[in-house]
Amino acid sequence: MAASRLYVLDTNVLLHDPHCLYHFEEQDICIPMTVLEELDNIKDRQKMIAKEARAAIHAIDDIVRDAKVGQITKGIPIPSASGKMKLGKLMVFPDHELAFRKGYLPNGNEIHDNSIINCALHLQTTLSNLEVVLVTKDINMRLKAYGAGLNIVEDYRKDQLITDISMLPEGHRRIEGDFWTTVENVQTQRSGHEVYHKVSPDLLPSVYMNEYIYDDHDFAARVVSIEEDAITLLDLNREKLMTHSCWGVSPLNLAQAFAMHSILDPSLDMCIINGAAGSGKTLVALACSLEMVIEQKRFNKIVVTRSTPPVAEDIGFLPGTEEEKMTPWLSAIHDNLEAMHEGDDQPQSSVRYAIEKGNIQFKSLNFIRGRSIQDAIVLIDEAQNLTPSQLKTILTRCGKGSKLVVLGNLAQIDSNYLTAVTSGLTYVVERFKPFIGSANIHLNGVVRSRLAEYAEENL
Repeated sequence: MAASRLYVLDTNVLLHDPHCLYHFEEQDICIPMTVLEELDNIKDRQKMIAKEARAAIHAIDDIVRDAKVGQITKGIPIPSASGKMKLGKLMVFPDHELAFRKGYLPNGNEIHDNSIINCALHLQTTLSNLEVVLVTKDINMRLKAYGAGLNIVEDYRKDQLITDISMLPEGHRRIEGDFWTTVENVQTQRSGHEVYHKVSPDLLPSVYMNEYIYDDHDFAARVVSIEEDAITLLDLNREKLMTHSCWGVSPLNLAQAFAMHSILDPSLDMCIINGAAGSGKTLVALACSLEMVIEQKRFNKIVVTRSTPPVAEDIGFLPGTEEEKMTPWLSAIHDNLEAMHEGDDQPQSSVRYAIEKGNIQFKSLNFIRGRSIQDAIVLIDEAQNLTPSQLKTILTRCGKGSKLVVLGNLAQIDSNYLTAVTSGLTYVVERFKPFIGSANIHLNGVVRSRLAEYAEENL
C-alpha cells in the first residue's frame, strides 16, 4: 500500500521521542537538513537533551547507513523492528536554498523554524499525490506554519495517553456519605497490625492499584489488590494518618497524609507527588526522607536532583564541585529545611545537622542517568520538565534497596516542546496506574500562604 502522507519532522519531535521514526506506520517521513544540523549542534553540548539528540542521530543512521548516492533524498524504506508491520520511507531534504526563492519565509542562523516550514511548503507544492504534514511540538511554530500557508500541522502525540489534564487521576477518591452503608458483603481479615477488607468491584468501579479511598466520615483505605470478583482494601486509621509526624512535620490535609503514607510504605518503590506551588510536595517528601534515613535507618542517603533544563545546561559554567554547582538550583530544599527548623534555638545548625546526618547529596541529572543508585531515597524535583524518554532513563537507574519520589507541578512547565498532557510526569502517572509498587498523589490546595493561594487561583 502506497503512502498517502508525508510527515515533515521538527527537531523537537526527535528530541522528545528519538524512536519516533518507527511510529508513523506505513506513511513516509521527511527530515529537513536543518533538523540534522540542529541535532548535531545539540549532541556535543552539556545539555539535558544531548542524549536524546545522539539517540535520534543513531536512529536515523540505522535507516540510511547503507543507502546509495542520491537515494537518501528520494526515500529509503524504514525497516520494521518486528517485521510484521510495513513502514514507509525516510528521506532527508536539502532545505537551505528555499529561503532565497520567492514566497518562502526568510532564513538565518537563528531562524531554523523558517527553514523547516519552507521545506514543508515546498513539498506541499511539489508533491500533489501526498498530504504533507508538519509535525512539531512548538505551538508558536504551528501558528507560523498555518500563517505561511501549510494545510496540515500537527503535534506529536504518540506517547500522549490523555487528551485533557483534568483526566489525570488524583490518586485519591472521595466517596460521598458513609462508605460502609453501601457495602452488603465484606470479608475482613487481619495480618499482623494490618486490616484488609474484600468488597465487591461494583462498589468501586474504575479504581486502580494503590489508589486511596475515603468518605465523608472516618473511613480511609488504599486499594492493594484488584481481582475480577473482589477488591482488597488496606484499612487506614484516619486519625493516625492526620496526627502522624515525620521530622516534626504533620499533614495539614488528607492528601498530604496520603502522600506521607505512600512515601513511608516500604512496599512501594515509587511515589509520584504532583500539585500546585505551595501545596507541600517538597516539604512532605523531604520530611519523610529524613525520617527514613536518620530515625528508621532504612536508607543510607538522600539523593536530590532538580530536573529543569537550565540545571544540566548551565552547571558546567558554575565554579566548585558538583554539589556546589547544584546548590543554586536546589535552594528549594534549603528553604524547606529552614522551614522545618525555624522554631529551633539555632536553626542553621539544625539545617547543617539534617544535611550531614541525612547524608543529603545534591546531584546533577547526568549523575542520576549514568549510575545505578543503591540503598537511597531519590527525590526528583520539577519532573514536569522531563520527557517520557528522559524519565524512563532515570527510573531505570534506581537499583536494589532504593526508592524514588517524583515531584512536579504540571502548571509550571519550562520546556519549549512539552505541555501538561505530553509531560513525562503525566505519562508516568498513567503508565504506572496498574503497578503494585507505585502510588501517585495529587496535592490539592496551597498551604504556603493566603497570598500564594490567591495567586495560584487567580493569576
